[in-house]
Amino acid sequence: MQVTERVYKPKKVQAIERVAALAKKRKVIAVAGIGKVRAAQIMGLKKSFRNQLDIIVAKNTLTNIALSKMNLPNADALLKELKGQNVLILTDMNPFKLYLILQKGRVSLPARAGDIATEEIVIPAGNTGIPPGPVLSEFKGAKVATKIESGSIFVNKDTVVAKAGDVISAPLAGLLSRLGLKPIKAGISVNIAYMDGLLFREKDIAIDPESYLNELKNSFAAALGIAVQQVYLTKESTPLIIAKGFRNAKALAVSAGYISKDTATAVIADSEAKAKAILNLAKKKGYQS
Repeated sequence: MQVTERVYKPKKVQAIERVAALAKKRKVIAVAGIGKVRAAQIMGLKKSFRNQLDIIVAKNTLTNIALSKMNLPNADALLKELKGQNVLILTDMNPFKLYLILQKGRVSLPARAGDIATEEIVIPAGNTGIPPGPVLSEFKGAKVATKIESGSIFVNKDTVVAKAGDVISAPLAGLLSRLGLKPIKAGISVNIAYMDGLLFREKDIAIDPESYLNELKNSFAAALGIAVQQVYLTKESTPLIIAKGFRNAKALAVSAGYISKDTATAVIADSEAKAKAILNLAKKKGYQS
């Protein structure tokens, strides 16, 4: 039986060859979801990172063919992620930096019925500016406690109405719209990134720079404290060790009554305090000065 090789149209062949060429050239291949992504966002990324990111919207079948021909290590695991509507991002920057860049490009959109909450949605406390009426039932349906003041509906306290991953109902979407809230974060999000045969999922590369910086500061402070305690001299610890040594030496000199220009005031004050204590004790025992 003769097997006929499938023939693709020139346009599809060009797409396959382009994906293969860029995948060979770049160090990182990222598969990103583009749910709710606007064309302007993709164009903006292409323009801002023209020499750093190659962004390709191609059908999964064509991408699969292109990458299969390259014999990449552990490629099968990557190809399994080609589901749904995706965009390929090929780059030389590491996946962590890529994730941060894409996060900055996200925008806030109004919620619609059936949307998945991308993060916890909170209706804040305060005056909504909405007059009382049938809308009160929407607040009640969302389990948001309210009161009426000065002809407006007030929300009593910050209220979580949806958690990340929850499906937003039509009534809740309508209420959020009335309040002018845009809780849906839309943008390109990395589902998986491939580098040197290793796969990095979103949870692996999602980092918060601020919390990471705080961890570094806390670690530095702890290490500096240990260095000072162990008298380990570095550029950072030496001034603190000298200051600590001076304080300890001064305290010892004052305790021993050793007078110098640095200890005289403290020694005299300490002696006066001891003399007063002895005098008060003597008076309690009936002795008179």
